[in-house]
Formats: sequence, C-alpha cells, structure tokens
Amino acid sequence: MPNPSPAAPRILIVDDEPGARSALSALLREEGYEVQCAADGYKALGRADEWRPDIVLTDVKMPALGGIELLARLRERLPEVAVVVMSGFGSVEGAVEAMQLGADDYLSKPLNFEQVLLTLQRIVAGRALASGVKEARAAAGAEAGADLVGQSRAHRDLVALAGQVAEAPVSLLITGERGAGKQHIARLIHQLSGRPGRLVRVGCSTADEATLNDELFGAEGRVLAAHRGTLLLADVDALPLALQARLLALLQDRCVTRFGGARLEIDVRVIATARHDLAEVVARGRFRQDLADRLQVVSLRVPALRERRDDIPLLATHFVQRHARKLGKSVTGCAERVLQILFGLDWPANVRQLEQCIERAVILTRGREIEPRDLPREFTAAVLDQRNAPVIPGASLWDIERYAILQTLEHTGGSTSKAARILGISARKIQYRLHEYGRTKPGCTPARSADASAPAARTQRAEADGDGRGTRLDA
Repeated sequence: MPNPSPAAPRILIVDDEPGARSALSALLREEGYEVQCAADGYKALGRADEWRPDIVLTDVKMPALGGIELLARLRERLPEVAVVVMSGFGSVEGAVEAMQLGADDYLSKPLNFEQVLLTLQRIVAGRALASGVKEARAAAGAEAGADLVGQSRAHRDLVALAGQVAEAPVSLLITGERGAGKQHIARLIHQLSGRPGRLVRVGCSTADEATLNDELFGAEGRVLAAHRGTLLLADVDALPLALQARLLALLQDRCVTRFGGARLEIDVRVIATARHDLAEVVARGRFRQDLADRLQVVSLRVPALRERRDDIPLLATHFVQRHARKLGKSVTGCAERVLQILFGLDWPANVRQLEQCIERAVILTRGREIEPRDLPREFTAAVLDQRNAPVIPGASLWDIERYAILQTLEHTGGSTSKAARILGISARKIQYRLHEYGRTKPGCTPARSADASAPAARTQRAEADGDGRGTRLDA
C-alpha cells in the first residue's frame, strides 16, 4: 500500500475504547498519516474545530454524543471533512443512516486494517490537498463512486484486489455481467494507479472495423490520447481479428505504426472488459489465444448484484441522494418495505438496473421517502410471486404467518432476534412457530399435517400468543 505522502492527511480517530484508539492510531502513523484521537463525540467536535482533520474515523456507539450525531454536526460545521463510520452494532441499518447523513464510507468492526487503508487511500485520492482540504471527486467521477458503495465481503474483496493491482504496469481483464460495474472498477484502478495520463474508453462493439481502426490507431486515435494513461477497451471480445493483431503488437512492442511506416513509442496500460468468457470465444476461433494471454495477466470478476445483496440498501440510498440532488427534490431515502422489495429481486441488469429503478422512483415520489407505490408494478409483483408466496385471497392466516416468518428468517440469515424485531413479535414466539412447523432453520422442508390435529395445534398457538401482543405481523 503506497504511503500517503507527500502531504500526509490528518486523521481524527473517535472511539470510547482506549485500546481500539491506540492500536488504530499506531498503525495509521506507521503508514505516514498524522493522527489525533478523541474519546467521544463532544471531544471530537472540539478537536476538529482546533485541528481541522482531513478525515474523521468515528465509532457509532459512544457515550454522550454517538457517531451518527457526530456525523450530523460535522456536516453542519465542517462540511469539507470526510467522515468514515465504524460500527459492529448497526450493520445495514447503521450504514444506511450514515450514508443518508452524508458519510463518505462505512466500515464494519472488527476492522480489517487492509480495508481501512484502502478506504482512506480512496478518499485521499479523490480530494485536493492544498492550504485546506477541498472535497472533490477523483478522475473516476461520481459515476465510478456508485459501484464503490458497499460493505459485503464480495465487494470488499473486489475493491481490495483492485487496490493491489492498480500500480502494477500490467494488462488487466475485467469480467462480469452487464451492468455489474466493470467500467467503474476500471476507473478505480486507473484512479489508484498514479498514471499521469487520461483514462480513455473505446467501445469495441459499437462500430465497424474501419471506423474502429481509425478510432483506435488513427492520427488522433484513442491509443495516442491514452499515452501515459490507461486505454479501456469495453467488450474486447467483439474486437475484429485484424484489429486484435494490431492490439497485440501494441502490447508486445509498446509502439504504434503510423501512416508511412513510422513507429511511435507509446506508454499505455490496457484494461479490457469482456461480455463473454474469452476461453469460449478463443475456442470458436473469434479471438486470438496469444492476445487473450496478454490481456489476462490479471483477471478480476465483478460479482453480480444478487451475489452481494447486503449492498443493495447502501446502493439504493446512494442513488436516492444522487438523483434527488440532480432533480432538486427533498427525497432522503427509501421506506423499509421498499428496501425489502429491492433486496428480494434478482436484478438481471445489476447495479445499472437498480439505479434506473431508483431514478424513476425519485421522479415519481410525492414524499420524503420512496414508497412501494413509486416502484414499477412488475417489481412488487415479482417479489410477491417469488418462492411460492401465499395467494391472497385464498391463503389461510396459517400460511400467511408461516410464509412471513420463514422469509424473514431467510433474510436475516436465520437470526430469530433480528427476525423478531422486523416482525414485531418475540423471539420466543418465532422459536415456538419453528418447532410447530417441524423445522429448526430456514431452508428445510416444513412438516405440516392436514389431519385433525391442526385445530389443536392452533389452539396451542393461541395460548402461546398470550404475551399481550397478539398475532400482528408487521412483515
């Protein structure tokens, strides 16, 4: 990980645990950061006013003034300061609240120190440090920032790998489904690479061979424009064979042949994205094996959105903020039921489709939160039709209650305490229901008898419900 010099950013660590403060501050000082600490939110406000940190790393759970309240006050008093929220308590709910209030990022405890460094590096790379700290997006821009929102393991692993390979002067191949964010990751890699030139994108499937040849290798082509920078070849598997030969020569010789035979040395790094598995395209005779080998020195796969569902609430909040600003609307986020619906969809077009859905909802909503009525009707219908949902009218209360409990348990990873909070019932009641269904965890086939014992079982359930809360399910 590169040292943050020459201008060492100032980091203010806010945590009520002395051991956590001292350990994190020692590690960050070793990396070249200038560090101060505060034991709670009030002390942090005073320290921030005096010292003017560049980045504040704050815990959520603290006495007196907690991290979420501190974030809100910092946004009012020092809007230029970057704030990263750390928590082992709030998970998705805490992250969503922090992002709504304008946090720059979110880290889960216990901290992964490599992830901490990568997060700080990304923030520093996107800010101009002069006499003060000015908030600015890096060359990747706001579009690339969309895919950098996430706390799932799949997302963290991908961003960490991107950080590892960013400075290596090798060609890269990025694979993944359409809309998953392949080009966002390419922009991040260029941003972190330190290359002084531009990131220049060429779509290999959008033009005929002659036009594409001129666009890439012409007198004012994209290859020359990417000198000392990065050439991003989108959908490289669609590149015509004749142009594959010219690209291979560029990668091998680091030069281009101009009209008349003159050779011009060029310093360009190539990052390619592919719509299909290159091995299959090579097997069909549509792609050169030697070029595939050159491009795949390092390969990164961008996970589909359905593979990192934990990031959906954060991404949705991010997109709400982006499009609310663009449209001049005072929409602050999504209702809980909307987040549940978004979480349950498969998103075949991935992050791109989610953003389009949120943009439409921001346009249509009449309140400060997006409600289910603001989503496309086919989205809500798809969720209701999934996984043998009970048909209403036609389903019994037994079926509806059972479906609500089991689907909520699946959503919470089998945690009865989390499911109880969502459903508004006691954990003891959920455990009783699971025993009654003849199962101990989500994913097993429930045993339900249709014989005369069912009325007796329902009588027992009614007795078990006698905790003063009734059988209301706010699913």
